[in-house]
Amino acid sequence: MTDSDAPFDTRNSENPNTDRQYHLDVTADDVADSVLLPGNPDRLAKITDVWESATEVASHREYRTATGQYRETPISVTSTGIGGPSTGIAVEELARVGAETLIRVGSCGTVRSDIAIGDLVITSGAMRGEGTSSEYIDETYPASADYEVVSALVAAAERLGHDYHVGVTLSTDSFYAGQARPGFEGYEAPGSDDLIETLKNANVANIEMEAATLLTLSNLYDLRAGAVCAVYANRETGEFATVGERKAAETASLAVALLAEMDAAKTAAGVDRWHPGLSIE
Repeated sequence: MTDSDAPFDTRNSENPNTDRQYHLDVTADDVADSVLLPGNPDRLAKITDVWESATEVASHREYRTATGQYRETPISVTSTGIGGPSTGIAVEELARVGAETLIRVGSCGTVRSDIAIGDLVITSGAMRGEGTSSEYIDETYPASADYEVVSALVAAAERLGHDYHVGVTLSTDSFYAGQARPGFEGYEAPGSDDLIETLKNANVANIEMEAATLLTLSNLYDLRAGAVCAVYANRETGEFATVGERKAAETASLAVALLAEMDAAKTAAGVDRWHPGLSIE
């Protein structure tokens, strides 16, 4: 375990391929192939509480990492902090230490009246309303979720009996102006009056701040990625409650175990991609 107060060795900080990653303070020995990505560092304990075992292996800035087992499957969790820039750093450094599957486990708001507070939204793809992904690739490049991850998240939610929805996510860089909330002293950003209605008409399911960065970078780097978020806010009804975190943690953790089964089925069949013809228990 790394003491967050310990001095950080910066001798190789300018080398992005150094064994120990500068921001996350992890090496390949610290992290499993599959990593859950909450934003809030305090959410680590709520996620690892679902697992059979867990040990915190690093804590540096907004990034806390723990590794353990869930249903005999190796699994890690790394907090990303808020927004695209810090999420992008997490994806970069986790990829460098060998992570192959990344699943955001977060909270969100919905613009649809049929999605209740505490429900889960599984992202099929994201609108790139944040700026980080645009520094990597043209904005026409899709932020799509990996279909294996979406399938595993859906199967997990079904098995656990959690209410869920699958749909398009808007990722923004601002919790306030970018999501049509009033700023300081009631400031309203241009276009905020129409944003929620526009999203409803476009059948967007939810709004959050990290999925588009995660999905874009993961597609660029050939990683499997997806996102499941608990609904805290309904922008249509005005309801707000911090509920559903454990449902999201359970669903994402079970999805990792199911993905391991899917991978085993692929290996046994001699194929590269999972499909419904390859059954999993």
